[in-house]
Amino acid sequence: QVQLVESGGGLVQAGGSLRLTCADSGHTLSSYAVGWFRQAPGKEREFVAAISRSGFTTHVPDSVKGRFTISRDDYENTVYLEMNGLKPEDTAVYFCAASSLLSGTYYTRSWEYDFWGQGTQVTVSS
Repeated sequence: QVQLVESGGGLVQAGGSLRLTCADSGHTLSSYAVGWFRQAPGKEREFVAAISRSGFTTHVPDSVKGRFTISRDDYENTVYLEMNGLKPEDTAVYFCAASSLLSGTYYTRSWEYDFWGQGTQVTVSS
């Protein structure tokens, strides 16, 4: 059973950096494609980054391209989201999620994910 826990959120000034961590206490994360999503107050959940099971394929939307990088360490059962050049509009609760789908390499829609963490707050001040 996948049990995801996010950490690494916090308050940072615009232009700063944070690294979010998604850890799986069930020690099975290497069997799943993983994604990061975020949700700001009053807004829908938004896709932020995805990585394939192998870790060879990653994808981020244009809104964070060049600033956010996703990576995984299957030995540590962990997925990371490195965020640089943070902007106030990046403020949100960030969630990691694991997908058991086998139809593709990575997934960008929330319904494609089976397991979710509780989220970690990221606040970027201007």
